[in-house]
Amino acid sequence: MKLRIEKMVYGGAGRGYPVDGEDAAATGLVAFTLPGEVVEAEPAGEVGGEARLVQVLERSAARVEPRCGHFGECGGCQYQHVEYAAQVGMKAGILRETLEAAGLRDLPEVQVHAGEAWEYRNRIRLRVSVVEGALRLGYSRRGGNEFLAIGECAIAAPVLWRAAEALVEVAKGESVAARWARSAVEVEFFAVADESRLQMTLFVRKELAGGFADFCEAMRLVVPELVGAGVAVMQAEGAQKRRLERVRAGATWGVAGLKYRAMGREYWVSRGGFFQVNRWLVEELAGVVTAGRKGLLAWDLYAGVGLFSRVLAEGFAQVVAVEGGEVAARDLAGALKGKGMQSFCAATVEFLRAVVVQRERPELVVMDPPRAGVGAEVCALLVRVCAPEMVYVSCDPVTLARDVKVLVEGGYRVVEVHMVDMFPQTFHLESVVVLRR
Repeated sequence: MKLRIEKMVYGGAGRGYPVDGEDAAATGLVAFTLPGEVVEAEPAGEVGGEARLVQVLERSAARVEPRCGHFGECGGCQYQHVEYAAQVGMKAGILRETLEAAGLRDLPEVQVHAGEAWEYRNRIRLRVSVVEGALRLGYSRRGGNEFLAIGECAIAAPVLWRAAEALVEVAKGESVAARWARSAVEVEFFAVADESRLQMTLFVRKELAGGFADFCEAMRLVVPELVGAGVAVMQAEGAQKRRLERVRAGATWGVAGLKYRAMGREYWVSRGGFFQVNRWLVEELAGVVTAGRKGLLAWDLYAGVGLFSRVLAEGFAQVVAVEGGEVAARDLAGALKGKGMQSFCAATVEFLRAVVVQRERPELVVMDPPRAGVGAEVCALLVRVCAPEMVYVSCDPVTLARDVKVLVEGGYRVVEVHMVDMFPQTFHLESVVVLRR
């Protein structure tokens, strides 16, 4: 079928309409396209599925050559064929359209924040497999879970990929270090913004008896930035149809985390703990969220290691930070040792259930939930708390729109919308919505 692409939709595909007008109501989703292009596509096998791009008949001026040789096969990137300024514009449009589709009206203009388009990731997690007798690292193939061996990753900080190549080299031979490398099913690397220090987590099915320090020392010979490493033993539990992966900690080496510098402060991030992934835009995001806000009391919900809390503490007499993840909560407690700062290791909904009956009310609520959003109960509790201002940070515009609609119906209005492009070359986007009563 021949389609003219009208717009991009969340998920990375373009929505097109038949050029010949045979069925004007029919639409098709086609990946690796751009608005305004005319393409030939092969219809999807299932209803609602993506059509396969056969060829581009009329090209957009924003189309460029992908930088990575794995683009199109790898499931990681969706927009490498798009000039970067156009990517940013498309994402801002998708964010606005998603909010409007949820019934939100009279929205302010979307403010855009962008940085470097390549080598921005401070963390990557790779699959490990033996292919034709050699250890290979990779991601999942696009559209499924099939292993795809890769030889480059253009969005990863260079030190991360050097570490990946080092693992492949160490795996050669029959030394104890090589056996450790070959025992991995996945590996995660995490580095500070300037690439001077690196952490490694080796995911295995079965932990070897001894020799982990030898493996780490062999890695450090190739990647001197490596300062700490740990083993995560992955264990499947439950019946076949409901198998869950449980992870227990194994051997360790070196320091247990990294001091990550941002906003003029150092944040301790334990190995495996959460931190924003874009090393170029962490400070921009924190600046948008905190934005000179001041007062007596602020709540930072889903606080992570305290990226926003510590900045807010300079403008508020008291900051209460809430984090449900045990690793991040420990880091948060250490980060907030100071006057006027308090942290809780608790799920946000449990915290709000407890405090909603109290008289004390914050002047500001900041929340940065996972992709699933905050949900209906948290929204209802926040409406009861009735803080004058809320800042909602989201990595999923669909769940953001759903939650913001509930808050608006509860008496709030949207006064700012920001699109922070934390994930260039992909369809993912970070957004910040400011609400006031």
